[in-house]
Amino acid sequence: MGIGGEIPVDSCSRAGCTVSAQWRIEWRNPKIHTGERIKTWLACAEHVDYLSAFLHARSFPVRVVAYDPQQSEKTEPVSMPEHHA
Repeated sequence: MGIGGEIPVDSCSRAGCTVSAQWRIEWRNPKIHTGERIKTWLACAEHVDYLSAFLHARSFPVRVVAYDPQQSEKTEPVSMPEHHA
């Protein structure tokens, strides 16, 4: 993928990663977002720990759920793989 190349819609949110997402990370910054405002990052298996640790380190509320592009709003929270920093 070159400069200006198209990134797949359901790819991982980690910079430079174009792998299909397997996890949805829901988060918010309570200093600027109300409880109704939820941000979403998608993550591949390799980067779910990295991305969620980044948010947890900033004390942001975080919820990780399995990502299914067909039913992404209906998935239940699942246990995240253990974080290894």
